[in-house]
Amino acid sequence: MKVLPPTLRDPKRYLALELICEVRVSRDDFLNEVFSNSAALIGDFGSSQVGIRLLDFNDNMGILRCKRGSEDLTRAILATITRVGGYPIIVNVLGIAGTVRSATEKYIEKRDSYSVPNNKHI
Repeated sequence: MKVLPPTLRDPKRYLALELICEVRVSRDDFLNEVFSNSAALIGDFGSSQVGIRLLDFNDNMGILRCKRGSEDLTRAILATITRVGGYPIIVNVLGIAGTVRSATEKYIEKRDSYSVPNNKHI
């Protein structure tokens, strides 16, 4: 199967986010909550139309990809996440960019990470 050239692919947006929580959250736990809340809020068909994908996640900060035009819906999905692994959590969207590089440079690298004690993991 031939790969689509970049001009024919759907344009994407990249959300830089941080999790405000008492513990370090694993990538799998956060991703399960994102997809669970996405299915609950907009259903399976809507979730497939938004095209959410977690690209990078480390130390409660990450980059989430979605289709262009569905940024507000993605932010609404993230706002519905209130617990991960039984711990209360707040998902703070730091900003939205058109490339992974700009999202990382503008919002992740300049940000002082929220300090979480090293011994607390879920």
